[in-house]
Amino acid sequence: MNFPRSNFYENLLMAFDTLRHHKLRSFLTILGVVVGTVTVIVIAAFVSGIDSRVSKEIESFGTNSIYAFKFDPGFNFNPSTEERTRKPLTEKDADAIRAECVNCDYVSPFMSPVDFIAGPFTERVNVRNKEIEMTNATVQGAASDYFQMGVTTLAEGRYFTADEEAKRGKVAVIGIDVANTLFPYSNALDQEIQVEGRGYRVIGVLKEREIFLIGAEDPNNENKAVYLPFKTIKQLYPANEDCFIMATAKPGKMIEALEEMRLILRRQRNVPSDKPDNFGVQTSDQIIKQFSAITSGIFILMVAISSVGLLIGGIGVMNVMLVSVTERTKEIGVRKAIGARSLDIITQFLIEAATLTGLGGLLGIVIGVGLSMLIKMILPTYIPLWAPIVGFCVSVGLGLVFGLLPAWKAARLNPIDALRYE
Repeated sequence: MNFPRSNFYENLLMAFDTLRHHKLRSFLTILGVVVGTVTVIVIAAFVSGIDSRVSKEIESFGTNSIYAFKFDPGFNFNPSTEERTRKPLTEKDADAIRAECVNCDYVSPFMSPVDFIAGPFTERVNVRNKEIEMTNATVQGAASDYFQMGVTTLAEGRYFTADEEAKRGKVAVIGIDVANTLFPYSNALDQEIQVEGRGYRVIGVLKEREIFLIGAEDPNNENKAVYLPFKTIKQLYPANEDCFIMATAKPGKMIEALEEMRLILRRQRNVPSDKPDNFGVQTSDQIIKQFSAITSGIFILMVAISSVGLLIGGIGVMNVMLVSVTERTKEIGVRKAIGARSLDIITQFLIEAATLTGLGGLLGIVIGVGLSMLIKMILPTYIPLWAPIVGFCVSVGLGLVFGLLPAWKAARLNPIDALRYE
């Protein structure tokens, strides 16, 4: 009588039956797989969440925006000595771009006595309302063009005009944190604030902007900004020339506008044709891509580290399956004696190994999703669809790879020797 060929369903039932009879051993075996899968899910959720949040924050300043500074305005955390000693961009550079860049809609220089790259502990200009003082506000000057770029939203009031800027008007547009700090019990509109002993009338309050990329105390936090007309702040700080320039490209003209700005600034700064730029010009899209490259590198590094857990889990599966082959030598001999083929034996043990690691993968996915939801209460997380799919497929694949040797060993057993085994 020939032994009927074992089908996948029968092998699966046998695999579950084996795992059911060795619950603790099975759990300890898949622990490495669980840890590795959890790590992959959490890292993917964390990196994807940060990437999405940063992209959203950068895009809130305009997808057609172009930024120019004396060094790269992207994620340049450690500017070189040459970059730090470059001559600054000035109001004249912004005026030249405004006059000559035909593919730019709006251009605004920004100037402040605050060092924007010095971090949250940089010295600020104190802003007062009578006896109330705010020490962490960021006073800066901007052209009226800035408020035409569509990157800010008013909570109340209005923006200052080109005429008020030309006349060095003593007006201010302030962030919501400044309004709440200096005017806790009254409306800030038409009230007066003091900067360096001079009074400025509040004509507008900006809506709260979500921040993540920068800290709450960072000088770049717009919620703590005090915007004065550019020429007004120049009058307040006549010796300060260092500017940051922001421009918006006309629809569909981003590449042309970017190249125009580069050429104009090179000409303004007398850069020889054979020398590199001594300034930085970058678009929002380029900054997002630069940040994505950073997060992708971090993700690959963390996945490589988490792979150690998966490797340990795979070795554990191989070890347990080898023990299982030894324990079930007589069973294998009986099956082969009554007609089971080598392929049936291999299939049975591979299914057992894949089931073992697959269950570990599923458990890791559940725990990983739960941890990601907890982390979301503190930091942005987002679980991409591919993460649990990849996590499960990798865990099953791990069982197949590390279960191959024990399965091959079981299939090669001689039925007679196996039946004699004690």
